[in-house]
Amino acid sequence: MGKREQFKLQRREAKTLGKRRKNVRSKIVRFLIVCEGTETEPNYFKAFIDNHYSAVLEKPAIKGAGRSTCSLVKWAREKKEEIERASQLEFDRVWVVFDKDDNDDFDKAIGLAEQYGFQSAWSNEAFELWFLLHFQYLDTAVSRTAYIDKLESKVRSYRGYESFRYQKSSREIYGIITSLGNEQSAISHAIHLRAGYRKGQKPSECNPCTTVDCLIEELRHPEVLLKGL
Repeated sequence: MGKREQFKLQRREAKTLGKRRKNVRSKIVRFLIVCEGTETEPNYFKAFIDNHYSAVLEKPAIKGAGRSTCSLVKWAREKKEEIERASQLEFDRVWVVFDKDDNDDFDKAIGLAEQYGFQSAWSNEAFELWFLLHFQYLDTAVSRTAYIDKLESKVRSYRGYESFRYQKSSREIYGIITSLGNEQSAISHAIHLRAGYRKGQKPSECNPCTTVDCLIEELRHPEVLLKGL
């Protein structure tokens, strides 16, 4: 085969590959989820994905950064670009998952994520609020420790779980809160919490509050996102 024929063949193959990638992007939603913690949140979302199959959702890339707020958001952008270069496919949605805790750049981080075109699944004070909302509505500001105390109390009220102790590294927490608690109730509770704050109020002033349910809803119904892609 001459050089001219080889060149034509390469061009045809490149066009075919491009069409395949275009078809994949038109039918599949690609998520990148970057979490502040390296165990609690990644373990939860990995278990969630394993239990929610969707024909239009490519298994999300879930990364635990070990960083917080603005540092996390900047790292997420670096990781997004790195993975996209390697795969030659763009992510449709990038979510950063982080807590308020004692961070003084919490609001800034949410704004930075928006500037990058990312979505924020933030919690004030902590991610464990999302777990607790599977069992009860809570509209009183309490500490991370209090979230855990309340969560342990709820779980221990069920037969067989009397000695339950919450561990951040647990891979079983998703199964526990969804089998004993109620995911749909958690979503409703989170929505109700946000409705209780005035429009335009800073996230750092909304305590307790979380937007984790917004990410959960997208993962449960990725087909909705296809309409805008």
